[in-house]
Amino acid sequence: MQLENLVAVVSGIGPGLGRAIAAALAREGAQLVVAGRTPSRLEQTAEELRGAGARVLCVPTDISDPSACRALAETTKKEFGRADVLVNNAYHPGTYEPFEQTDLATWRPPLEVNVLGTMQVTQAFVPLLKESGGGSIVMVNSMVIRKPLATFGGYAASKAALMAATQTLAIELGRYGIRVNSVVPGYIWGPQLKEFFAAEAKRSGSSVEALYDATARETALNHLPTPEEIAEAVVFFASDRSRAITGQSLDVNGGHCFW
Repeated sequence: MQLENLVAVVSGIGPGLGRAIAAALAREGAQLVVAGRTPSRLEQTAEELRGAGARVLCVPTDISDPSACRALAETTKKEFGRADVLVNNAYHPGTYEPFEQTDLATWRPPLEVNVLGTMQVTQAFVPLLKESGGGSIVMVNSMVIRKPLATFGGYAASKAALMAATQTLAIELGRYGIRVNSVVPGYIWGPQLKEFFAAEAKRSGSSVEALYDATARETALNHLPTPEEIAEAVVFFASDRSRAITGQSLDVNGGHCFW
């Protein structure tokens, strides 16, 4: 197992990617701290992982609250005594409106969560990672920074800022043996996209299968990655197999776009 006895913290736990990341890390032997705003989702994920033999701590956390981020790190240290891996998966999607009609106040939530919130969590955990002799920070970004989409302005701006901050952190933290990398998914064939396709199919008189096929044809592999497939990229960056890699981004989009 690639992560045996390591302590991994994952934010943004829900029914999709966050859960898949936690499960993938657990399969590789990691002890887990799962964080998110919805306690019921955290407990559901934890119960599933404990059933598979993992040690899991649930910490309800709103990453836009600096004190909650510090409490997450303090609770992790109290329970496990260390942290080796931090996966920043929590995000705010923002609103999707044409720029001319957008109230720019709607840009604040994605910027505050996706950039400042992520940095608050990271800042809280850097001392723990240093005490552990180094480790890995993995940022979950978005293909929107590679392939601009109309109406995604606030969300795209926040994710572009996150990428710049990630590369800066890689330079600053490398001296402590802390690697900082990004996984960049495109469309994720998980609960949210399935729900969206179902609503769109009903509205347009199409079908979920037809919408999937049309979207998948935009990728080189004719395939939309699942949460589990994206989680494997996170495991790679979390593990010692990426020990010589920092400041980099790995696009996991089936060849939807190239960088």
